[in-house]
Amino acid sequence: MKKLIVSAVACVAALSLGVGAYAADEKTVERTKVVSATATVQAIDQATRIVTLKGPQGNLLTFTVDESVKNLPQVNVGDEVSVNYYESLVLRVLAPEETAVNAASAAVATAKPGEMPAGVGAREVSVTVTIEGIDMAAGTVTFKGPAGNSNTVRAADPKNLEKIKVGDRVAITYTEAVAISVEKAKK
Repeated sequence: MKKLIVSAVACVAALSLGVGAYAADEKTVERTKVVSATATVQAIDQATRIVTLKGPQGNLLTFTVDESVKNLPQVNVGDEVSVNYYESLVLRVLAPEETAVNAASAAVATAKPGEMPAGVGAREVSVTVTIEGIDMAAGTVTFKGPAGNSNTVRAADPKNLEKIKVGDRVAITYTEAVAISVEKAKK
């Protein structure tokens, strides 16, 4: 499973090689996205744990809340659910003497029993890939991942392929976090 996650992150990251702004050192690409949304509880069935939310554009979303959400009984129609999502991708060409980075970590925190439902989850995966080939005409790059697998992907901005060369090792760090909270309806 860990190899699958590392390979998937390396693929996603490589697809983004041409996206983002280069830092002052011209060897780092950083891309960050933050999305926030608020929805209102339109219906809730505590017995079946089915909740319907109304989004900011009036769209309805109905789903079953997992048993791990221990504070669902505190939620009522009219309460507001806030979701904040953060995603970051950093690609950096390593100096020859730098050590490869291959690690994964995750953390989760939830509200105490009896409080309004809330939770935060985050994960970060770092891998180092080696550039095996660059096709400027096609706008693609081929890299070898830490498990020895080779992938060829198209760069979003082929001009940025000029910043790398065959043999470069690229450290890729993908971070994502989500925070969800429920607040009582305003009277």
